[in-house]
This record gives sequence, structure tokens and C-alpha cells, in this order.
Amino acid sequence: MKTSDGSLDLQVLFEAQRTAFAREPYPTWPVRRDRLRRLRALLLAHEREFAEAIDADFGGRPAAETELLEVFPALEEVKSALRHGAAWMKPRRAPVSKWYWPARGSIVPQPLGVVGVIAPWNYPIFLSVGPAAGVLAAGNRLLLKLSEFTPNFGACFAQRVAQAFAADEFAVVNGDANVAANFSALPFDHLLFTGSTAVGRKVMAAAAANLTPVTLELGGKSPTVIAPEYPLEHAAARILTGKLLNAGQTCIAPDYVLLPRGEIERFVELARARARLMYPRGLGDPDYASVVNARQFGRLSAYLDEARAAGARIEALFEGEQRDDARHRL
Repeated sequence: MKTSDGSLDLQVLFEAQRTAFAREPYPTWPVRRDRLRRLRALLLAHEREFAEAIDADFGGRPAAETELLEVFPALEEVKSALRHGAAWMKPRRAPVSKWYWPARGSIVPQPLGVVGVIAPWNYPIFLSVGPAAGVLAAGNRLLLKLSEFTPNFGACFAQRVAQAFAADEFAVVNGDANVAANFSALPFDHLLFTGSTAVGRKVMAAAAANLTPVTLELGGKSPTVIAPEYPLEHAAARILTGKLLNAGQTCIAPDYVLLPRGEIERFVELARARARLMYPRGLGDPDYASVVNARQFGRLSAYLDEARAAGARIEALFEGEQRDDARHRL
């Protein structure tokens, strides 16, 4: 299933999964349960290895954050699928119009076939394993495309999945934007994408040629509103936690705060205090994640420069410290 350069042949891989699904279109619960258990075992056995790979990709991503934000939620997804999967498979009665009596109706859950998942770089474990748990619990075959911005994790995860699963059950694909485009163009039975709106449009356009149903989780804005009666200390603590974990590289991290008039100075003080509590060593704290790559660091830096040029007031969370250079991306 590989080309001459050693990369996976997408079309051959897809056809292998489609053929395998045709042989077994309704996997029993024991088959699905076995796949979920292998997924769980894979994550538990290689958790540290995955965290180290992500740390290398980010140029600094604390193992504790990877465990808290990715491993635990991913394991919970698998646990939920194992707990409820058998019940999800059961047919259930559905009402019919009186004009069709004595006929009876029922809803019978059925696997779709071959499902594609395109995962982003910011939470590569959770946004791979989480969807995989649902896909496998539903009795489908899975092709997973990982981001080219986390190459160390991509190579590591692909290797471990290949050791735990047959390629016609669950396979991982790595590669650049061209590979992602070819991946999106495959005639999947369903396609899931998490990422930017711009790329999401391209994914949906490619899928439309095959009438492939698509689930998109795209970027957006996450405003935070503080009501006048709400304790500002609590608000600052919760907002800063959501903003600083993973260096704010989270789709639902707060983008901006709307707060009562006259509370700006106090909020800035409380935000700084919370930042220092979370990261006592400031920008150089080993528990603070780096921005994933120079491209993203440059994009964020440009936002600050643009705001400064427009006359905006810039308040540093760590007073007396300048933004780190692009080598460390802090």
C-alpha cells in the first residue's frame, strides 16, 4: 500500500478499506469492542512517547498539559464508546402514521463504511483518538490524516496504529497540503474536518464532487462577557486559564473580554496575578507551551504590531518582560 518513495498510496489504501467493509458491513459488538480496546491500549502504552513527540513538534509543550488536555479526554471518549456502544447498535421503535397501521417502524443503526478524519495540529491526540472512538464504535473503517505541522507525532502515531490495527481497519496518513487535498477528494462515506474556515471550504468543495457528507469544526471567535455582578477575580482566573493553556492555541480560547466600564485596570491587574500564579517563572516557565511554528508565531506577532500601529494599548501579562524572539516562539 506504499508508493516507490515509501509513502502510503491513498487510493490503494482506501480501496482496501472499502473491500474490507464490504466483506463485513455489520461488525458485531465484540469486533467493535476489540477495536476500541486496542485503541485504548495503544494510547495508554505510548502516552509518554506521544507527549515527547508533541513537545518536539511545538518546540516546548509540557507533558502535563498534553496529559490533561489530550490524553484524559481521549481516554474518556473511548471509555464512553465502550460503555454505550452495544446500546447504540440496538434497533429502536419509531412511530408511524395511523394511515399505515398495522405496519410498524423502527430505526436500525448501520455503519456508513469508510470514514475519513482530518485532524489539526493544536490537539493532535484528542482530535485523532476522539473521532476514532466514534468511528470504530459505529462499525466503520477509518483513514486518519494528521497535520504536517506535527510531523514527529504524525510519524510516531502512524507507527503505533500500524502495529495495533490492520491497514484495512484503521490507518494513518501523513503529508503536506497536496496529500490533504487528495485525501479530501476520496469518495468517503463521511468526512470529518477540524481546522480553519479557509481550509474547510476547500475540504467541502472536494467532498462535494463525491456527494460525501461532511462534518466541519471550524475556527471562530470566542468573546467573553463579564456581567456587572459577577466577581471579577473569578472571571479573571477562569479566562486566563482558558487563554494560557496550550499557549492559547485552542479553538474556544477566549479572544476578547467585554467587561463593565471602569473595570479595565483592575482586570489587567487580576489577569497578571493569575498569569504569575500559573507560570511563576514568566515567559521562560517550562510549563508554558510554545507557539507551534514560526508561521503561527509570525501571524500572532503581526496582530500585535497591527494593533499597536492603530493606537491600541498593549498590556503584557508578565510585566517587565518582552515578548520572546521567534526562536522560542513565546
